[in-house]
Amino acid sequence: MIPLLSKALGETVYMVVVSMIVATIIGVPLGVLLHTTSKGQILESPAVNRVVGAIVNAVRSIPFIILLVAIIPFTRLLVGTAIGTTAAMVPLVIAAIPFIGRQVETSLKEVPFGLVEAAQSMGATPAQIIWKVLLPESMSSIVAQLTTVIISLVGESAMAGAVGGGGLGDLAIRYGYQRFRPEIMLATVIILIVLVQLVQFVGNTLAKRLDKR
Repeated sequence: MIPLLSKALGETVYMVVVSMIVATIIGVPLGVLLHTTSKGQILESPAVNRVVGAIVNAVRSIPFIILLVAIIPFTRLLVGTAIGTTAAMVPLVIAAIPFIGRQVETSLKEVPFGLVEAAQSMGATPAQIIWKVLLPESMSSIVAQLTTVIISLVGESAMAGAVGGGGLGDLAIRYGYQRFRPEIMLATVIILIVLVQLVQFVGNTLAKRLDKR
C-alpha cells in the first residue's frame, strides 16, 4: 500500500504545483487588470472591466467536475490525451485562473488609495504604481489568498481522479472504493488532511512575514 500511496501523493503534488504556477502567472496579472480598470483606479476602463469580469464570472460559475468533462476535447488537443496527471492539469489551470484573479483583485482593494495618490503626485507611471505600490503593499494578503487557491486545487485534483486524472483521488476511487479496501480510502483522506494543513501552515507563516503592519 505504501508504494501506491507514495506514487499517488507524488502525482497529486505534481498536479497542484505545476497547475498553481501556470495559473498564478496568468491569474495575478488578471487580478491586477480587474482592479486597475475598475472605477476610479489608475487604468479606469469600464468596458474592459465589464468584459473581463463577465468572462471571469462565467468560468467561475462552472462546477469543476462539469468543467473537467466539458473541456475534454480541448485537453486532448492540447496535451494529446484526456487521461492522466498532465491532462488533469488543463482543467485545474482553467479553474484556478479566474479564482486567483478575483482573489488578487480583492487583495489589491485593501491597499489604501492614498498611497496610490501619493505615488501619482510624485509622477509615478501606472506600471510603477503597480510594481512599487499595489503589489508590495498587498503581498501578504495575496499570499494568504493564494494559499486558499492551493488548498482548493488539492481538493479539485482529488476530484480529477474520479475521471482518470491520477493522484490520491484516483487511488481512493480505484483501490479504496471499487475494490472495497477502506484502509486505502482512510489513508488517502489522512494524507489529504495533512497536506492541506501543511499548505495552510506554510501560507500563514509566509503571509505573516510579508505583512508590513
